[in-house]
Amino acid sequence: MHSTDPTYPLFPILSFLAFVVALIPLPWHLQAWNSGTCAFMLWTSLACLVEFVNSILWAGSLRNDLPIWCDISSKFLLGAGVGITASSLCISRRLHNIATTQNVSISLAEKRRAIIIDLLIALGIPVLVMALHYVVQPHRYDILEDIGCYAATYNTLPAYFLVLMWPVLLGLISFVYSALTFRAFWKRRLQFAQLVSSNSSLSISRYFRLMMLSVTDMVLTVPLGVFSIFFGTQGIGLAPWISWEDTHYNFSRVVEVPAIFWRGDPSYRISVELTRWLFVGSAFVFFALFGFAGEAQRHYSKLFWACAKRVGLEKKEKTQTQASLPSWKKPADFNKSDISAPVSPGFSSKISRLSSSTDATFHVGRDSFSKLCPPLSPSSVKTDTTAYIPKNDSTVKY
Repeated sequence: MHSTDPTYPLFPILSFLAFVVALIPLPWHLQAWNSGTCAFMLWTSLACLVEFVNSILWAGSLRNDLPIWCDISSKFLLGAGVGITASSLCISRRLHNIATTQNVSISLAEKRRAIIIDLLIALGIPVLVMALHYVVQPHRYDILEDIGCYAATYNTLPAYFLVLMWPVLLGLISFVYSALTFRAFWKRRLQFAQLVSSNSSLSISRYFRLMMLSVTDMVLTVPLGVFSIFFGTQGIGLAPWISWEDTHYNFSRVVEVPAIFWRGDPSYRISVELTRWLFVGSAFVFFALFGFAGEAQRHYSKLFWACAKRVGLEKKEKTQTQASLPSWKKPADFNKSDISAPVSPGFSSKISRLSSSTDATFHVGRDSFSKLCPPLSPSSVKTDTTAYIPKNDSTVKY
């Protein structure tokens, strides 16, 4: 069927590109043990992939042909909205720990403990929210034309505490961490380079890029979370919680919403569009910060030449051709004032013979210099003494 979505096929294309670009920096962040950043990439990229599939399968369609997919994808997108914010909280928390740490070195046990805490936040909280959503889930799921499977939430007071508040709450906690990080950075700005360099997986450039990502996500998540709650519930009265049986009555039903109805409600339309475009925007913001860094360019170069090697192309190594000039190394006890004789032609020829080897180094002292070039008598010295230059352009350095 023909899609009535004005952003089709732009949204599917951008969703797939966002899925790809969000995963590009994953390998080197895994090597650096950046668990919060890796969780951010995985939540963002997989959410974009789900949105891509939904926008293709349900373009101009309301068919309920893939119920298992809808069960999984609707829950996953609900958890991804929380997971991205939770991952940003992990990033903010790590940056704060680095800025306030008193220990220059970090032990392996401390790194493992930090990763476990990050996983509990970035994965544990979203999974918990997905499980708690069942408490306020009135029916199996919704199908929105041109959008796809959508999680259904009963507009009752427990829904705000169990599901809806989490992105805003985590965003506010990230805001506090970011403010404390800026404060600690300003106080210890002179020691900051040493603190960051103590972490082998983090450079100053990466630190500031992570900070920008955290602040950007915080600035976007909190207002958008509030707007999404406001627009999504506008015009829908707050229903009282009666009982478990009342909330889950006829739970197996699937509500199919044509595009003309959900787009006809401006508040609901804004809520739906904000939700799906937030994933795509997060992926491109992340790639803009980390996809063009120096470390990324080095990995791109390695990947390109690895692929080029399979088709017979070899990378040409840069060779630096430098003229090999013989040199004389000045010893520690050598003094120019010890030399009282002019340079003679005989001395020039001796320099040529001694400097024939490209890497030869000749140590000259007071006694050895006198043996090579004995002082001339005053009668043999002409008034127009000429300094002779070796024929092979050898350079004499004192």
